[in-house]
Amino acid sequence: MPQAKVTSLFQSVSASTGCLVRKLNFLFAWAVIFSAASITTPIAHAQTLSTIYSFAGEPDGSTPYGPLIRDAEGNLYGTTGHGGADNAGTVFKIDNQGVETILHSFNGASNGGGPFAGLARDREGNLYGTTGYGGAHNLGTVFKVSPTGEARVLYSFSGPPDGASPFAGVILDAQGNIYGTTSNGGTGSCPAVGQEGCGSVYVLTKSGNERVIYSFQGGESDGAFPNSLLVRGADGNFYGTTSTGGCLYSPTCGTVFRITKDGVEKVLHRFGGDNDGAGPNGVIFGPGGILYGTTYSGGGNDGGMVFGLTLAGAEIILYHFGSTSNDGINPGAGLLWYGGGTFYGTTEMGGGPGCLTGCGTIFRVTTAGVETVVYSFSDNPSGGFIPFATVIRDPSGNLYGTTGEGGPTDNGTVFEVTP
Repeated sequence: MPQAKVTSLFQSVSASTGCLVRKLNFLFAWAVIFSAASITTPIAHAQTLSTIYSFAGEPDGSTPYGPLIRDAEGNLYGTTGHGGADNAGTVFKIDNQGVETILHSFNGASNGGGPFAGLARDREGNLYGTTGYGGAHNLGTVFKVSPTGEARVLYSFSGPPDGASPFAGVILDAQGNIYGTTSNGGTGSCPAVGQEGCGSVYVLTKSGNERVIYSFQGGESDGAFPNSLLVRGADGNFYGTTSTGGCLYSPTCGTVFRITKDGVEKVLHRFGGDNDGAGPNGVIFGPGGILYGTTYSGGGNDGGMVFGLTLAGAEIILYHFGSTSNDGINPGAGLLWYGGGTFYGTTEMGGGPGCLTGCGTIFRVTTAGVETVVYSFSDNPSGGFIPFATVIRDPSGNLYGTTGEGGPTDNGTVFEVTP
């Protein structure tokens, strides 16, 4: 992984961003300690990957970290963490012919900077998201971008007791209220980052009134530093993950939590046991109403794992990454439920040779725990590599995603995979 890109990401956010910094530290650690096993993991050779668009850097976008969304006409929307007119990130659209339009460039100051997460879209086609820094207090924003590119900051975070550093995206309810998490802020005290809070869950009304629903407390009992998207269950409650907390000694255990609209939180699972994962990414609902997700590290090979979790808190470990040679390691995002008992996802590293410890993969895994590498990225001069986000699908079953690196100018790509 080119160190210049990692360095630029560190420069974009403060040293208190907790889980994001830890994730990048894992990238360097694996470059030293990972060695391939002797068994070859299954690879599905029939899959074809094509690059839809290669980013060119400012004034174009650069380094798309978040997932895509797709409208009924086949247009793709997303964000880049860097690039744009002021190198503070963009919101982009790619039509079904592969033509890209920058809908908005962030300035890194008043209108925010560093949109590291994906977008949400309402019925009118407006796009909603977050920036990790910038805004009135330089602690991040929630923004709205119209279909014509008119942008507006809906809220600027101000730090404790308010939230700070929203690295996750947002979800909308039927009334247009916006729900999300901040990685820092809130009323909790996490000594690892001073007195900047352990993160929060918030709601923002259409009129711009924000309220912190819950402040994480960290430590052995509660989670800390949430940086993944919330998901709403059929019961009306919200479910999500914290990247740390839930154990006393390790900084990278993490939790899966449930929270009501009124702010009553329950930790469903604390990671960190024998062969258990650490550093969970977001969760989704899958077959049988069970939550499914991935962890960035931990597991039997310390390369992350895929897990299921009942709403009663019973954990099911589906797969340990790094179990075979050429397998993916370190998934940096959650899963896509493809239908039936099948999920797709990405790993930031692993796969074939290149990029120190592999350039990342697209994988398929079943509820029975059978994993297949669908595609291994490589550090060739034109294609992308190192996918930070998960994939999405269209009605025909094609998959779409982004790579944070690669392309002719090494600014990342948007790709399509035909299963």
